[in-house]
Amino acid sequence: MTSDRFDNAEQARRFRLDEPIVREPLRFHERLPGYEPSPLLNTPSIAATLEVGRVLVKDESSRFGLPSFKILGASWAVYRALLEHAGGSLPEWGTFDELGELLTPFKPLSLAAATDGNHGRAVARMAALLGLGAHILVPQGTSRARMDAIESEGARVSVVVGDYDETIRRSAAEASDRCLVISDTSWPGYDRVPRWIIEGYGTVLREVESSLAGDRIDLVAAQIGVGAFACAVVQHFRSPDAAGHTAVLGVEPLDAACALESARAGKIVSVPGPHRSIMVGLNCGTPSLIAWPVLSRGVDLFVAIEDERAREAMRLLATEGIVSGESGASGLGGLLEVLTGPTAEESRRSLGVDGDGSVLVISTEGATDPQVYRQIVGAAHESVSARG
Repeated sequence: MTSDRFDNAEQARRFRLDEPIVREPLRFHERLPGYEPSPLLNTPSIAATLEVGRVLVKDESSRFGLPSFKILGASWAVYRALLEHAGGSLPEWGTFDELGELLTPFKPLSLAAATDGNHGRAVARMAALLGLGAHILVPQGTSRARMDAIESEGARVSVVVGDYDETIRRSAAEASDRCLVISDTSWPGYDRVPRWIIEGYGTVLREVESSLAGDRIDLVAAQIGVGAFACAVVQHFRSPDAAGHTAVLGVEPLDAACALESARAGKIVSVPGPHRSIMVGLNCGTPSLIAWPVLSRGVDLFVAIEDERAREAMRLLATEGIVSGESGASGLGGLLEVLTGPTAEESRRSLGVDGDGSVLVISTEGATDPQVYRQIVGAAHESVSARG
C-alpha cells in the first residue's frame, strides 16, 4: 500500500477568506421537492480505528432520492444559469412546477454537462423537474450502471472517446442559445457556473454547522476531483465566521493526483491519463481554475491514496450502517492513510490532531454502482447496500 502527500499546513493556518458565508443556496434547496438535511452520524468504531475522540460522518447517500450530494451544486447552478438566461430575473415562484411554467417562453431549452456519473445525473434530474432537455456526455469506460441511471432521468447520454478532460472539452462545444452548459470545472471565459456549483455545495457545510451547534471540528477530509467540493469545504472553514482553525485534508487518487502535483509545482499542472482509479468521481487530470487558488492556500495537507484505501474505508463505513461508494469513501480513505499509515505521527503533528480530536468525514455518495459496491463490501452488508 502506497500513498503520496504534500504538507501545506503552515500556509493554510494563515489563510482566511474575506468573503462572507453564502446562505442563499440553502434557502433555495429548502424549496426543492423532498428537501431534508442529510444525517450527521457519530461513528465510535471509526473513531477507535483512527485513534481520535470523535468521527462524525455526513451521509450523502440519499440526497433528494439520488445517491450523491451533487444535486446541491447542480440545482443551484442550473437556477442561476436560468436566471441569467432569462435576463437576470423571473417573477416570484413557490414550487418547481411554477418555476417550470415561468420558463415556457424560453423553451425549447436544454442542459448539457460532462460527468463520470453523479453530476450528470443531477443535471438531468433538474432538467426533468423543469421540463427541459438534457444531453449528458460521459468518458469512455463509464459503467453501464451509471449511464443507465442518467438515462433514467430522461437524459440523452453520449460516450466520448477520451478521458474526463476530453469530455469537458466536448461538452463546452454544446453551448448555444438553446443549450446551457452546466460544468463543475472552469476554463478561460467560463467561471460563473462553476462558482455557483461551489456555492451550492456549501449547503452540506451549513447543515453540519447547524447540527454541531457551536462544537469544534479539528479536522475535515475533502475529496478532490477538479476541486469544486474541496473548495466549498475550504471556503466554509476559512471564512471569517469560522471559530478557530480546522485542518483540511485534501484527498485524491494516486492515479489522478492533479492537486498534489499542482501543490508541488506551485501552479496548476495536468496529470496525463488514462486515470483508472475505482474512485471514478475523482478521476480528473486538471484542477479547476477557480477552485485551485483557494485550495492551494487553504488545504493543510494533500494526500493521494491507492484504491485499496477507498475499499477499506467503504467496508469500515458499512460496519456503521453507512453506504458509501468508492469516491464517497475516499475522504475516510485519506484519513486512514495519514492517521494510521507509516507517517501517522508526523501527520498528526502537522494537522494538530490528537487522541481527543473531533474529525468530520463527508461521505459524498452512496452505492452508485451497486454491483461494484457488493463486490467490494461483501455479502455481509448486502442489505445495507440495498438502502443506498
